[in-house]
Amino acid sequence: MPVRTTVDIPEPLHTRLRQRAESSGASIRSLIVRAIEETYAEPKKGERVTGPMISATGKRGPRYPVDENPYDLIFP
Repeated sequence: MPVRTTVDIPEPLHTRLRQRAESSGASIRSLIVRAIEETYAEPKKGERVTGPMISATGKRGPRYPVDENPYDLIFP
């Protein structure tokens, strides 16, 4: 069941919101609900990591080392 809430929105923001709704063919309500859902979305478990987990600095090594045995790197 939806809950009705009254929020005072500054006029310049309301004007931009109305223009965005008109240009996208959506209602102001749907834009606001979508923005709230995206801002306060629950983190999903099991999501794939798309970016690097550790930010690297400095020079990268060769992508495919030809003179190293990969087992020497894994099992010293």
